[in-house]
Amino acid sequence: MKTALVTGGSSGIGRCTAAALRNAGFAVYEFSRRDAPQDGIKHISVDVTDEDAVQKAVEKIISEAGGIDVVVNCAGFGISGAVEFTPLDQAKAQFDVNFFGTVNVNKAVLPFMREARKGHIINISSVAAAAHIPFQAFYSASKAAISSYSCALDNEVKPYGIQVTTVEQGDIHTGFTQARQKVIVGDKEYCGRISRSVSQMEKDEQNGASPEVIGAYIAKIAEKKCKPICVAGAQYKFLSLLCKLLPCGLRGKIVGAIYAK
Repeated sequence: MKTALVTGGSSGIGRCTAAALRNAGFAVYEFSRRDAPQDGIKHISVDVTDEDAVQKAVEKIISEAGGIDVVVNCAGFGISGAVEFTPLDQAKAQFDVNFFGTVNVNKAVLPFMREARKGHIINISSVAAAAHIPFQAFYSASKAAISSYSCALDNEVKPYGIQVTTVEQGDIHTGFTQARQKVIVGDKEYCGRISRSVSQMEKDEQNGASPEVIGAYIAKIAEKKCKPICVAGAQYKFLSLLCKLLPCGLRGKIVGAIYAK
């Protein structure tokens, strides 16, 4: 039986991905800070920003299961607000979880995958990596970092039978919206644009795809040869392509018309 590790597995996309991988026949372990039990899924309490804790937890899985075939890095959260008014410690925390949490997990599993000469690492990014959402600058930057890092890592480890895939997703209807850390300081100075932008974001998210759909998509590609970047959802594939083809100035005008009015 193949073994999968999912981070952020207590809720949202991580929880649904863990369930989908279990249903596909994997032995599934999930990392999260709180335990939200699911049948057939083994929980390990881990904060992905704690490198030592991640290392010990990965070693525990290896000792029990003999290896890890698939890793899905779903752990993350969002912040919003104007760059000018976002506390630096909050911006750093965004990167510590979204980006360096992913780095910690991958760093721990790579020696075992390299020795086994197989493995698939799936890092969860966002179309915000290409769309650059105003008033979500640090979230967008953390996801752009994941996409860039993943493409570079894929080339580093390809000779050892390991593939790295980034899943760039769009709006998903999960508890992520309620959990977002919102900084509305400066809304007066920005003429109400911060609150209007965040309100539009949240409306789009509430009308987004279900996490079960994304979880099933991730489980499906887990056992396939994939491109380094996979965009989930036909409309987001088009949006991602458009963002990459349009001149930066024009792309900025279109995104700004939606999220910076």
